[in-house]
Amino acid sequence: MKRDLIDEAVKARQNALAPYSGFKVGAAIKTPGGRIYTGCNIENVSYGLSICAERVALWKALSDGAHQFSEMAIVTDADTLTSPCGACRQLLWEYCGDIVINLHSLKGLDQEHQLAQLFPFPFDSRSLKK
Repeated sequence: MKRDLIDEAVKARQNALAPYSGFKVGAAIKTPGGRIYTGCNIENVSYGLSICAERVALWKALSDGAHQFSEMAIVTDADTLTSPCGACRQLLWEYCGDIVINLHSLKGLDQEHQLAQLFPFPFDSRSLKK
């Protein structure tokens, strides 16, 4: 587990806006050069307009010009580890490829996975070829 990345995700989690679910998530994504971008989940009363921490971190990085990533950390305080939702897995695959995903719970749980383990049959540009 990468402590610096997890520590940044822990800090980002503190900014989460989760008044409806109470489920706060922090994420941090790292470039090969070591730059870290963070995000937290932000809920909306309609739920469908809510956004995950992983997407916030990814959007921040992409909008700042970063296009290569080596790993991501996702932090919750759940009793079990929380992996990215399907939408986040799809976006991470498209923009990051098979990066390392570090899952961490403030309850002391840690796991490290390659994204391909969490998303074994991705829809990507290969799917569009005839």
